[in-house]
Amino acid sequence: MAGETILVADDDRAIRTVVSHALARHGYEVRTTGNAATLWRWVSEGEGDLVVTDVVMPDGNGLDLIPQIRKIRPDLRVIAMSARNTLLTAVQATERGAFEYLPKPFDLTHLVDTIRRALKSQAEAPGDIVPHKDAEDPMPLIGRSPAMQDVYRVIARLTGTDLSVLITGESGTGKELVARALHDFSRRKNGPFVAVNMAAIPRELIESELFGHEKGAFTGATQRKSGRFELADGGTLFLDEIGDMPLEAQTRLLRVLQESEYTMVGGRNPIKTDIRIVAATHRDLRQLVSQGLFREDLYYRLNVVPIRLPPLRERREDVPDLVRHFLGQAADSGLPHKSLTESAMERLTRHRWPGNVRELENLVRRLAALYAQDRIDQEIIEAELGETPSFADAEDAMNSGSDNLSDSVRKHIVAYFDAHGDQLPAAGLHARILREIERPLIEVSLKATRGNQVRTAELLGLNRNTLRKKIRDLDITVVRGSRDE
Repeated sequence: MAGETILVADDDRAIRTVVSHALARHGYEVRTTGNAATLWRWVSEGEGDLVVTDVVMPDGNGLDLIPQIRKIRPDLRVIAMSARNTLLTAVQATERGAFEYLPKPFDLTHLVDTIRRALKSQAEAPGDIVPHKDAEDPMPLIGRSPAMQDVYRVIARLTGTDLSVLITGESGTGKELVARALHDFSRRKNGPFVAVNMAAIPRELIESELFGHEKGAFTGATQRKSGRFELADGGTLFLDEIGDMPLEAQTRLLRVLQESEYTMVGGRNPIKTDIRIVAATHRDLRQLVSQGLFREDLYYRLNVVPIRLPPLRERREDVPDLVRHFLGQAADSGLPHKSLTESAMERLTRHRWPGNVRELENLVRRLAALYAQDRIDQEIIEAELGETPSFADAEDAMNSGSDNLSDSVRKHIVAYFDAHGDQLPAAGLHARILREIERPLIEVSLKATRGNQVRTAELLGLNRNTLRKKIRDLDITVVRGSRDE
């Protein structure tokens, strides 16, 4: 593809030089400029076969030029690049007609491959351009890491479609935030966004919750009730923890996706539906398919566009941005303003974060609420992250021959205090100990009842909704119908 002329606009002379040399080695003619006015003059005069432009330039915004370029030269491809590596930038670039968005720093080989694809692609009429949000709008997703850039690019590509999306990722990674971003930047953004957690609904009520019921459909149905499908009409229905949906409900959901209509429980007349389905799960649906716990045909219906949300340990460079964001939120909610020392931030960045972004958010709010210091130092972070021996680890420091549960727990607690020497443990000890006792209690009880949450609630003497909340908060995986020996 030698001989084409590439117009490169970037305020940074070093970037212009590096890009120019890289493209010249592949046989392209290159013209570079550091301002938007010159780029616009070249395009207006019919020069260039492709444009590579930065978003921010001293005399204008490269994003603002894209629709103008597409208007006078609809066949001219534009590749946008920016150091503002946010979801909003990626979405704005796509909405305004950019062929591709490249976050800085980018790989030169990737740039060349993108240019080749752009030059080979056939000209298409530009689609409708959605009014862009102001750059000062709060970010729906936080992070500039390469892992998050991949997520942003997929979201940006989906703004003009109604394709079903399956979001996968560990608990606490922010799957609902991605679902909301898919809705808010789509053509359905003025419609409702309805979220439903499949793991939080009793099995016997799932169909009624999703599809609604007519008066008298079953005992207790004293009046007609709209389901989530009806409430989400014209918008987006987010089915969280789709892997926990029972098979009978999966069958009905598949029928709705195939026929775009459903009937209410106890109803006879089909109801047309116009919604976009976004599903999410922290479980491996392919494994559930192989185990016969999830319908294969439904899996492929939902997994039209997969989005994998990376755990926080795979994007640790995003931790400082997230911490600043959560500190700001805490201050906005009335908590004291806090700052972190450099060593404290570095320690947070090194942590593995098994609870992901949710764990980090909870920690930041705890720091803002419980500590009198305006500046949080590394010592406080070490205490909060439990770098001293944890309550669970205290087992190795004691004998295990206690006669009863109370004695055993007492030994754990004594060993835990002894491990801190003359210092007291970090604040919040009561909640930490209860959590460590409560999690195995619920897990063993669920195992004993083969994952039956109703029977488990009865066994523990808990309200069913309380049990479901604890399962969700403690991130306990519920496996129905099986019991490991």
